[in-house]
Amino acid sequence: MGTRCYTLPVPKLEDTIRRYLAAQRPLLNDEQYSNTEKVAHDFQSGVGKQLHEELVALDKNNKHTSYISAPWFDMYLSARESVVLNFNPFMSFNPDPKPEYNDQLVRATNMVCSAVRFMKTLRAGLLEPEVFHLNPAKSDTDSFKKLIRWVPPSISWFGAYMVNAYPLDMSQYFRLFNSTRIPKYKRDELLTDNKGHHLLVIKRGNLYVFDALDRDGNLIKPAEVQAHLKYILSDPTKTPSFPLGVLTSENRDTWAGLRQKLLDAGNGEALHLVDSALFCLCLDEEVMRDHIHISHNMLHGDGCNRWYDKSFSIILAKDGQAAINFEHSWGDGVAVLRFQNEVFKDTTEKPLVGPGSQPAAVDSSSAVRRLEFKLTDELKAGITKAKENFQAAVSKLTIDAMEFKKGGKEQLKKKKLSPDAISQLAFQMGFLRQYGQTVATYESCSTAAFKHGRTETIRPATIHTKRCAKAFVEQPGQHTVEQLQGLLTECSKYHGQLTKEAAMGQGFDRHLFAMRYLANSKGMALHSLYQDPAYTAINHNILSTSTLTSPAVSLGGFAPVVPDGFGVGYGVHDEWIGCNVSSYPARNVHEFLKCVHKSLEDIFTVLDGKPIN
Repeated sequence: MGTRCYTLPVPKLEDTIRRYLAAQRPLLNDEQYSNTEKVAHDFQSGVGKQLHEELVALDKNNKHTSYISAPWFDMYLSARESVVLNFNPFMSFNPDPKPEYNDQLVRATNMVCSAVRFMKTLRAGLLEPEVFHLNPAKSDTDSFKKLIRWVPPSISWFGAYMVNAYPLDMSQYFRLFNSTRIPKYKRDELLTDNKGHHLLVIKRGNLYVFDALDRDGNLIKPAEVQAHLKYILSDPTKTPSFPLGVLTSENRDTWAGLRQKLLDAGNGEALHLVDSALFCLCLDEEVMRDHIHISHNMLHGDGCNRWYDKSFSIILAKDGQAAINFEHSWGDGVAVLRFQNEVFKDTTEKPLVGPGSQPAAVDSSSAVRRLEFKLTDELKAGITKAKENFQAAVSKLTIDAMEFKKGGKEQLKKKKLSPDAISQLAFQMGFLRQYGQTVATYESCSTAAFKHGRTETIRPATIHTKRCAKAFVEQPGQHTVEQLQGLLTECSKYHGQLTKEAAMGQGFDRHLFAMRYLANSKGMALHSLYQDPAYTAINHNILSTSTLTSPAVSLGGFAPVVPDGFGVGYGVHDEWIGCNVSSYPARNVHEFLKCVHKSLEDIFTVLDGKPIN
């Protein structure tokens, strides 16, 4: 664990303003742009300069963290909207390659055991830091790993820096286990209580706990885990009329008030068991019909068989389909994906129970406790209302998926094009084809190469993608195949540069955000840059996108971040490209995916040297 993580750099103010204006250019007409340019330069030479200098000074005095860490936690924890749909994403597991291991009980047992193994490795300080490779050919090699092992920790970072490999910051990982977001009025809190040895299991809206660790903190026998889970699965208790879990889907202030009433009614001990549990395991009774059903179930479910505030939940459907749904304030996809990859690898390569395993002959009825809650009429009314609000919210969400089978990473790399750039370009083209415009687009990029880094934004809508999309969608006949190929190359190069900048903490979004946060905390009047309609518009991300590919994950997804937006989860595989997209009634997701598919067809046609019609 002795790898150095360097602090997230505060970009130069002039770089931030230049990048901000470049990102604004494709979204504005000439008149709007010249106004935005004026306020941005006024900010740069005036109050922005002062805020930037203060931010840099603050950063110098706080080398133990990053300049974005506190404001970012604050942004998440102060948000009052429900965590469901607005914040919690999901990532679903691929099925176990051995079909008989996808049995709900067998898979749940193996996942619980592997999750605990991961936690033990993490807490023992034996989890190797992940390394982020900007240039995998040079750094992701055995000789490099040997070299780094022998370099003293104080300079190993520079060794890595020479070949563009960065050990990732692991400060988020301690919140994976025994952690929960606690609703409080105006700003929530994160609770982590490492003393908890128990697992929280939810089935039919009933909450159960049992110790998964023994007195010494070691995993109990896998056959005992299996026995306890089997006992829970066969418990005939019906769904309660007032399932408590649905409260975690409420507006945060509403939930904070109801939680206080739960405590006043004498439910403190039971709530503490929920909050301090290792993690949450949700055992669902439905069989998944298809990708779309999986997405809806893993993203939001029925609202009753979940505790959305836990740092993460492993959800297992009746047919063994599994996913992780996680609360977002404590950490980002990088930490959860690492956990998911390790659990998948462990359960598929070294499962501790199998289809023939016998559960231990133990008395599960005394080991497993079903939590009982005392509910007043006011609490019952609150739960009923939460159910209604939940139904109203999720009923507006549509999810659709698409698989483009005519090419993927392999072909794009042969043509020296960035697979991510081409996917993003296809979203720009698709949106242009459907709605005739270029809109604010957000792509998340991890800055975990730095101490307490979180994410930075890549802004995929550029003058290059706008030019290219127009050529493909609106004037295909007016360009030769070579010209179109040239436009693709241009988009790819520029997107590659934006990605590298973002990964190195050189975007503009977090810097502007931190300066605004600083101004707010000092009670200063907001500069006109922050009140410019163009600033509001670029932060109203109609296309919110995020990508993940991993051998463990079959698909990931999240809801749109604005009512008139799309939530675009996508993955570029060797031979194909997949998208899992959500929308509310203001947008037509089915039509959007058709337009994206057509855009990818056109791109690959041109790459084959053929004209598009």
